[in-house]
Amino acid sequence: MENFLPEAYEIPASPSNYMKFQEGLNRIRILGSAIVGFEYFTVDNKPIRSKEAFKETPADIKENGKVKAFWAFPVYNYQTKTVQILEVTQKTIMKDIKSLVDNSKWGNPIMYDIAITKTGEGLETEYSTQGEPPIGEPSDEIKTAFMEKTIKLENLYAGKDPFSK
Repeated sequence: MENFLPEAYEIPASPSNYMKFQEGLNRIRILGSAIVGFEYFTVDNKPIRSKEAFKETPADIKENGKVKAFWAFPVYNYQTKTVQILEVTQKTIMKDIKSLVDNSKWGNPIMYDIAITKTGEGLETEYSTQGEPPIGEPSDEIKTAFMEKTIKLENLYAGKDPFSK
């Protein structure tokens, strides 16, 4: 009798406009400048973002929620072969990327790939981040994919879709 599905078949994932770190290696190419600010999630699990720090704990913050610093920037995700927005709130990743940016031998992260490795789950999750040589412009394929997307990161501050035209 024939198999119902082809051997080793996996259900295709529908690509998201937002990158989530997967267990193991996550390779990216940063494609533009970051916006930075602070965010929290409401009791309805909606993100609220601001360029400025909140002066006091928001009344609608979800239980046990925290206000966190965030960076958001466009990336090319090599695993999905798509342009996405990566939002980073993990301080270890922020410190590692900032140290690459501040190092004159690496500089602007638009000029090299970055490998972010995720291990563990929940409170045991750890990330390691490093730049990958060689240093140079993104490939034409990546540049074209980025030019075909309309991304307005500033819309995140207003709770709007950064991909809307």
